[in-house]
Amino acid sequence: MIEEASTNAKIEKLDPDFEALLEYIHRSRGFDFTGYKRSSLIRRVIKRMQMAKVDGYIAYLDYLQVHSDEFRSLFDTILINVTSFFRDSQAWDALAEEIIPRIVGGKRPEEPIRIWSAGCASGGEAYTLAMIFAEALGASSFRDRVKIYATDVDENALATARAAQYSIKEIQGVPAPLLSKYFEPNGPNSYVFQKDFRRCVIFGRHDLIQDAPISRIDLLSCRNVLMYFNTETQARILDRFHYALTDRSFLFLGKAETLMTYTQTFIPIDLKCRIFARVPKPGPTRDRILERGRNLNDGVATIPIVSQVKLRELTFESGAVAQLVVESGGLLALVNEKARGMFGIKPEDLGRPFQDLQISYRPADLRSRIDQVHLERKPSKLSEIEWSPRPGETSYLDIHIVPLLDPGGVSLGSSISFIDATVSRRLQQELEKSHRDLETAYEELQSTNEELETMNEELQSTVEELETTNEELQSTNEELETMNEELQSTNEEIETVNEELGIRGEERDRLNSYLHSILASLRSGVILINTDFLIQVWNERSEDLWGLKSEDVKGKSLLNLKIGLPIEQLKPALQNCLVTPPQTTRIPLTAVDRTGRSILCQVTCSPINPGQTPTTGMIVMVDEASQAASS
Repeated sequence: MIEEASTNAKIEKLDPDFEALLEYIHRSRGFDFTGYKRSSLIRRVIKRMQMAKVDGYIAYLDYLQVHSDEFRSLFDTILINVTSFFRDSQAWDALAEEIIPRIVGGKRPEEPIRIWSAGCASGGEAYTLAMIFAEALGASSFRDRVKIYATDVDENALATARAAQYSIKEIQGVPAPLLSKYFEPNGPNSYVFQKDFRRCVIFGRHDLIQDAPISRIDLLSCRNVLMYFNTETQARILDRFHYALTDRSFLFLGKAETLMTYTQTFIPIDLKCRIFARVPKPGPTRDRILERGRNLNDGVATIPIVSQVKLRELTFESGAVAQLVVESGGLLALVNEKARGMFGIKPEDLGRPFQDLQISYRPADLRSRIDQVHLERKPSKLSEIEWSPRPGETSYLDIHIVPLLDPGGVSLGSSISFIDATVSRRLQQELEKSHRDLETAYEELQSTNEELETMNEELQSTVEELETTNEELQSTNEELETMNEELQSTNEEIETVNEELGIRGEERDRLNSYLHSILASLRSGVILINTDFLIQVWNERSEDLWGLKSEDVKGKSLLNLKIGLPIEQLKPALQNCLVTPPQTTRIPLTAVDRTGRSILCQVTCSPINPGQTPTTGMIVMVDEASQAASS
C-alpha cells in the first residue's frame, strides 16, 4: 500500500488542454515533448504565450495554426541551448586525465575511436571533445582515427555549430594554449575552429526519444540534457545509450544528473564528475551448426531414371502430409492422396486454375501467399489455421508454402503442405491449463508466507521511502539546474538588449547634441509644440526674443505664455498645422521683444511629421529688422 501511494504521488496531474497542445506540435512539426518534465516545459510555453499576448493553451494552439513562424520562436524558447567550452572544467580534467588514456589504451594503434556528443547545442561541447582527444593522440592520429558525432534536435543550433564561429565572450572558457592552437581569428571580435580538426566532427539532427541510437560508441557525452525529461523517458534514453556503447566504453553526464537507479547498466567511475562505465550484458547463446557430408563414389549402384521418377511420384502420392503443387502459371499441377481426401479435390481438378478451387481460399486465403512466395523466392508459413472438415469438428493446420526453383533459379511453381497441428494445439492448451493450475498453487503457497512477508514489506517500504526521497531530491536538483540554465539564457538575452539600448542611447545623445547645435546656430526663434500646444523645444533665439529660458517654458502651454507675441492672432495658424491634413501658414505679426522694442515678426507655422499621429508643430519666428540688419 505504501508503494502504491508513493507511486501515485509521483504521477503529475496532466492538463488536457496542455496535452492537446503538445499533441498538435508533435503531429504538425514532429517534435515530441511529451517526455519532458511538465514543470519546466509549462514555464517555457507560458513565457512564449506571454510574448505572443495569448491567454490559454487552446488559444495558443489556434495562434500556432495561424502564425506558422511562431513555431521557431517556441522551439528556441523550449530548447534551451546553454553550452560553453570546458563547462565544469574539473569534470573535463578528470575525463582527459583518467578516461581518455583508458579508451586509447584499449584500442589498437590503427583502430578508430567513435564519440557521440548528444544534445550538442551550438557545438561547444563537441569541439571541446575534439581538442582534448587531439591533445591525447596528436593532431595527425586524431584526424585519422577519431570521429565525433554531434547531434541535437534544434536545426538553428546545429547551423551555428557547423559554422564553428564564436565570439570572444563564447570562447572565454578555452585555455590560452588551446585557443591559439585550435582557433583562428575571424575579424576583430570572433574566432573560428580550425577546419582540419572541424572535419572530424559530424553534426546532424537526432531526437533522443524517437530516433535510433548511433552504435559502437567508445565515449558518449550527454551533459545537462537528461534533466529536462521525466523519469520514464530518462530510462528509455539510458537504455538506448547502453545499446549504443561498446563493452569497454564510458558515459559522461552533467553535474545535475546521476544514475542512482541504473546501477545494473552503468557503474560510477567518478561520481562527482558524473563519469560512468557501461556494464556489459551477457550475449545470447549461439549454437554451432555442424555440417556433415557423405561421399558417394565408386561402388554405389545407380538407379535408373525411370525408377527414380516412379519412386518420387509414389513418395509424393503416399505422403503422410496433405500436399499439392501449383505451377508458376497458376494451374493446379499435383495433389497427393491425403490432400484429395481432406479437401475433396477430384482428379478432373488437375490442370484447372488454382484460384477457381475452394482450397485456394478455404481454410485460408492461399492466393496472395502464393504470389508473395513466387515474388520473394522465400518460404511462407501460416500457423494454427482453424479448419472444420465436418460440422462440430474443429482442427488446426500449419500451412507451409515453399517456392519450387530449378537449378538456374527460375520459379517453376509452389508446393503447399498442410500439417495437422491439432494435437500440438491441444497439448498447448493443456500446458496452459497446467500453468494456470500451477499459478493457483503458487498463490496458495504465497498466502502461507504473508506473515513473514509483512515484516519484509515494512522494511522494504522504509527503503522505498528513502529511495523516493532521494529521487525527489535528485529531481529537485535537476529542476534547479534547469531553472539556472533558463536564467542564464534570459540573462544573455537581457545583456544583448542592454547592449543594443546602450548603442541606441549613444546615438540619441549624438543626435540631441547635433540638434541642439543646429537650433542654437539659427538666427530665428524656433518653438516645437505638440497637439495640446505644450512646448517641447524652445531655442536660444526664442530666449533672446521673449526673455524666457527654455527650462521655464518647456512642458507649458504656449497659449498661456505672457510674451510680446500676440498668441491669440497666431492660434488659427497653430491649429491648421496640427490637424489632418496639416497646413503650413506664414503670417506677419507686430510684436514686442524682451527689451520693449516693437518688431515686425514673420511667423511660420508648419507640421514636423505630416501624416503621422500625433503631429508636432514647428513655429519659426523671424525679426525682419534684425534679419535686414544682419544682411
